[in-house]
Amino acid sequence: MTHKPEDNAAERHERWLQKGVALRAFFYIFGTHLFAGFVWLLFYLGQHAQK
Repeated sequence: MTHKPEDNAAERHERWLQKGVALRAFFYIFGTHLFAGFVWLLFYLGQHAQK
């Protein structure tokens, strides 16, 4: 079975799109956890502040 150059380009483009989605998901998940950790830190420091 022979592949046409267009097929190879389409496969490479599809892999590129999948990598982009995975990378975006990683950053969104990482950013959400970072933000949640910051909010948790604010609550922790507020709870232990001298009043």
